[in-house]
Amino acid sequence: MLLSLVVHTYSLRYWFPAAVMLGTAPAYLLSWSAWRLLSTVLPSKLYHTMDDRIYSVYQSMVLFFFENYTGVEIIIYGDIPKKKENVVYLSNHQTTADWIIADMLAIRQNALGHVRYVLKDGLKWLPLYGWYFSQHGGVYVKRSAKFNEKAMTKKLLSQTKLGTPMYLVIFPEGTRYNPENRKVISDSQAFATKEGLAVLQHVLTPRMRASHIAIEAMKDHLDAVYDVTVAYEGTMAPGGHRQSAPTMPEFLCKECPRVHIYFDRVDIKEVPSEPMFFRRWLHERFELKDKLLSIFYESEEPALRCTFPGEARSSSLSLTKTLPSLVILSGLTLPMLMTPAGRTLYFKTWIYGTLIGWLWVHLSP
Repeated sequence: MLLSLVVHTYSLRYWFPAAVMLGTAPAYLLSWSAWRLLSTVLPSKLYHTMDDRIYSVYQSMVLFFFENYTGVEIIIYGDIPKKKENVVYLSNHQTTADWIIADMLAIRQNALGHVRYVLKDGLKWLPLYGWYFSQHGGVYVKRSAKFNEKAMTKKLLSQTKLGTPMYLVIFPEGTRYNPENRKVISDSQAFATKEGLAVLQHVLTPRMRASHIAIEAMKDHLDAVYDVTVAYEGTMAPGGHRQSAPTMPEFLCKECPRVHIYFDRVDIKEVPSEPMFFRRWLHERFELKDKLLSIFYESEEPALRCTFPGEARSSSLSLTKTLPSLVILSGLTLPMLMTPAGRTLYFKTWIYGTLIGWLWVHLSP
């Protein structure tokens, strides 16, 4: 009986925030749709400005759960600019929770609404969200020969021409690094050897195409590249070897006490344009990540293990940045669920919104 209660309590740690984040989606989408309809007679720039603000409401509600609710401590190394910038955000990729880390940094610059993602093509089929992320400027890409460079370039150029603020998140590894998936790691290392590149141990060999296209398409619009290296504390096994990073459910279940974020700003003028030189530059950035993570996991000095070099600053997120969004979205959702007509609208939004979204992304390039 006691074990059953413990398991039930543990599962509620995840199911409660998951239910709120998913449950508020119809109200959020209806609010956005009302603005989208109204904005058809307004300048495009005004639509994007308000779209960013609406988006930041939802994402700050998400951060309420991933930061305030979990109580995770965010440790930052390096100086994050206080002003908003147009940037491409490049990071190592370990878990489904990685996209939350980009939000954590963006909200500390008051740029949360500007976050957009380069995502795997399969994610566009997510109910409601897959379609909306595309509407907010997200780019879905296919791997290898199916990669549509023209479609990505066209979408990014259409946004920069409007002066859309850009905080474009890219994970150049293309897939998650999981120390338990030896085949993915060995294939990545074999590719590096074949191409004459340094073999990496704690990250995968980065693929350059999406990053290069994004930076070249928006170069006149960008201020910098944010090179971010992330390590999740609690991923060191008792025997000293690295374990897999926490999934989103595990993160919400408070299994990650601290996240270490090493931040390095690279001025856009320092990023080479020519593909061959860009490839070398990107790989060198990942060599630096590999060294940082080697220190984090393998340093023989106990004082250096589970930290990155340099000054570490604990950064807490004020409830004033997240709680109002939770109140707003809950206030929009609960009245819908309290009446028969509201519940009908709620479930029809889920059903028809998903079907229309699937049709839209199917017809999109």
